[in-house]
Amino acid sequence: MTQAPSIVSETDRRNFERDGFVLLESVIDAATLDMLREECGVFVARTDAWLTARGADVFGITHRGKRYFIANRYRDSDRMPSFVYGDLMRAITTAFLGDTVFLFNEQWVVKGAEQGMKFAWHQDSGYVNFRDPGNTHRPYLTCWCALDDMTRENGTISVMPHGRVGSRAAVFPHRHEPGSNDLVGYEGDDPGVLVEMPAGSVAVFTSTSLHRSGANTTSRLRRAYLTQYTRAPLRSSNGELWGQAVPFVSEGQYVYDPSTDVDARTGRRARARTDLEDRQHL
Repeated sequence: MTQAPSIVSETDRRNFERDGFVLLESVIDAATLDMLREECGVFVARTDAWLTARGADVFGITHRGKRYFIANRYRDSDRMPSFVYGDLMRAITTAFLGDTVFLFNEQWVVKGAEQGMKFAWHQDSGYVNFRDPGNTHRPYLTCWCALDDMTRENGTISVMPHGRVGSRAAVFPHRHEPGSNDLVGYEGDDPGVLVEMPAGSVAVFTSTSLHRSGANTTSRLRRAYLTQYTRAPLRSSNGELWGQAVPFVSEGQYVYDPSTDVDARTGRRARARTDLEDRQHL
């Protein structure tokens, strides 16, 4: 595999260390962005069909037509592994996590046109600890990829700098919000930093960073795709694996192997080699 490009500056690293997040503008190329939008449409349609078969409009924090969270489906796509384990994600993750990286989770986050729901202030680690009280884990990394121009009007995210609330090494108590099924980890007045950025940009933040998103009041979908990575497999308090733990980079070397990429919980296998591996086999 080729050496990962340098897209993260020293200023980006310092800002991330200080605030817990950084914005990398317009780093996803146009062809990849088109691919991600196409794949997003496929998985939203599959989710709608699945909800119809269940006779439901709500499943967890997914609300049909309003807000979708569609997790751990990249193995069902011929094209997604080349992004999840591609040069861009390698460059970003190694810049902030170091020379060993595992995939922890990936998901589509889509807000419906005109009725896309808000999402409450929370920490991603808050969802782990809510379900597994007492869990101690090193903060992991979220790469929140904008598939559309992100604005206040279409429900972009806001992120809270660590220094404002002391979130660098703390996971706050979260409460369940009836109706939305959101977990709420902050109810203060600080609005955080509104993230407005063009399609193809990536907001990178740590799992202890408080963040939220507004409602989509526009006439178009608001689509994002996020990948999350850890330095080491994340385990529950009883020692069982939590989420995914797919090797991506080990001691600076690219080690992802689609032939051994199997979801331990479902048995699903990755469907295709990455584009980079295809080039190597030409």
